[in-house]
Amino acid sequence: MVHADIRIYGRVQGVGFRFFTTRKAQLYRIKGWVKNMADGSVKCEAEGEKSDLQEFIKELKKGPRSARVRDVEIEKSDKLENYTSFEVRY
Repeated sequence: MVHADIRIYGRVQGVGFRFFTTRKAQLYRIKGWVKNMADGSVKCEAEGEKSDLQEFIKELKKGPRSARVRDVEIEKSDKLENYTSFEVRY
């Protein structure tokens, strides 16, 4: 299992990005959370098997059709939070 702190920048709020992220997390068996940030970015903490997490991150780099992803920052670690589900945080 791998943990990733992910920050997505661009036109990523008000375009269904959190819903998109939640659906992709279910598809790739990712646990964690996603949240809109005050600076207009989206933050995601994600945990999963290395290959599943890599595919999940590829999807986030594309985003939903209406989004325009400009940059994605990723910090991976072995530090696990042991999330049991994936949720949207407010």
